[in-house]
Formats: sequence, C-alpha cells, structure tokens
Amino acid sequence: MNPDDIKVIESQRQALLGQLRAAEAAVRGGLHTHGFGSTARAHMERAMAHIQEAYIAINEMRAVRSVPQLVEDLNRIEQACNELRQQPPPGVTIKSFRP
Repeated sequence: MNPDDIKVIESQRQALLGQLRAAEAAVRGGLHTHGFGSTARAHMERAMAHIQEAYIAINEMRAVRSVPQLVEDLNRIEQACNELRQQPPPGVTIKSFRP
C-alpha cells in the first residue's frame, strides 16, 4: 500500500468513527426519553452495545466478537439479570403476615 492509500483509509476510518460517536450520542439521548416502554429501551440498549462493539472493531484493529457472539453474550447477561431480580436478597426471610 502506498502512502496515499493509507491516508484515504485513515480518513475513511476517522469519518466512520465520527459517525459512530454521533450515533452513540443519539441513542444515549434516547435512553433518557420516557414513555415508549421497555421494548424500545431494550432495543436502544442493544443498539448501544452494537455501536460500541463496532467502534472497538474499527478503532482497535483487533479481533472482536461477531454479531452472533455479541447477541449471545447480551442474551446471557439479560437472562442472568432476570434471574437475579426474581430472587429475594440474601439474608432476607419472607414471612406471610397473619393477623
């Protein structure tokens, strides 16, 4: 690759990173908007994860998770969080109240 090719690639990389930063800012702003329900928020949270993974793939120039791997990891985290929410806190005894 000649120096001009490298400059073009770097220019494209910087432009793409700028677009990803703009997308992240827009999605992050949407996360603070209320009234659209949990499904919309879940999609925005997933979008943030994908944007961040794309940023790493472009900026770090190293191996990153594939989209299916990222989705699988996010699903596992979501499942673990749901399981944790369903359990009572440790050391808390739940007693029924009988008058």
